[in-house]
Amino acid sequence: MDADGLAELLERFGLSEKEIDTYLAILDHGESKASTIADAADVSKRYVYSISEELEERGFVEVNDHAVPTVIRPVEPETVVQRLTRSVEEMEPELQSRYTRTERSGEQFEVIKSRQTVLKRIEELLAMAEHEVTLSVPATVLPRIRSTLEETTDRDVLVLLLVGTADGSEIDPASLAGTASTVRTWDALVPTMLTVDRRHGLLAPSQILTSSTSDTRAISLSQGQLAPVLAGSFLANYWPTAEERHVTSPSPLPSTYGGFRNAVFQIALHHGDDTRLEATVEGSPVGDRDRPTKLSGEVVDVRQSLVRPVTSSVPIENAFEIDVDGDRYSIGGSGAFLEDFEAEAVTLRRLER
Repeated sequence: MDADGLAELLERFGLSEKEIDTYLAILDHGESKASTIADAADVSKRYVYSISEELEERGFVEVNDHAVPTVIRPVEPETVVQRLTRSVEEMEPELQSRYTRTERSGEQFEVIKSRQTVLKRIEELLAMAEHEVTLSVPATVLPRIRSTLEETTDRDVLVLLLVGTADGSEIDPASLAGTASTVRTWDALVPTMLTVDRRHGLLAPSQILTSSTSDTRAISLSQGQLAPVLAGSFLANYWPTAEERHVTSPSPLPSTYGGFRNAVFQIALHHGDDTRLEATVEGSPVGDRDRPTKLSGEVVDVRQSLVRPVTSSVPIENAFEIDVDGDRYSIGGSGAFLEDFEAEAVTLRRLER
């Protein structure tokens, strides 16, 4: 480190430019008179007396004003560093107590260059998921993120996991239990794609996770307009082609879902078990604003491609219909425009036959 680098570091600890020049002169000359330091630092002798007292209070120097003339000597650098380190460590508890974790800016884009940072970001995003996750990763990455996936699934988050096995990896379907709501595998080099709650996303070439010499880059984003586009690409281009290897059991009812795809997923599972369901949906009517903002009725149809058998006409379609006193209403999720109702929350209950 050169003198400029050292000066920059000292500035971070609150020393001014003149204070730094004076302190470095003291270090260079060892035990010295004020006049010697003043000449070396190009400052007045009066300033040296003044600043030396402040440096002494901070633990950088010692001033012997019993000697005539006054003598100033530097404190051992090791001791100075230890004192500074202690001061920084003592700040941490108070900093932590005042720290408030907030979400990253809604318009943030981040270019990621390293494998470790990509894995860290995947785990961070999984940990914050509340409603739904779509994720495709190479099979070799699964052991690293498995525990985080299991914790996410345990929070009743819908996790759609696609594992790429282009490297010849063999996966035992029984080993996939608990890692996701449903898991598919594809013997192809799929990109690493992650979306969380329609707000956060990550996109990376698989090479950044499978090759130590890759110079590829990943992009992490937090933007409500782009994350759903990634999820749509995942569901339309990759999910239908992959082989279904694991599907979780239906969740206990009644239950309320803030994520619409999760509600559709559960309806599909329960219908697969021939369970009659009642759905109460809260949100807003599409088009006709005179309709109520809350509807309840028996679920009579579901259109989806999240689990097999597929019942939707296109891969990204997720909707269901309910019968309300003989009238059928189609229910869609956020941004619905073809359906009769845009749901913000869905409560499912079992109906007795």
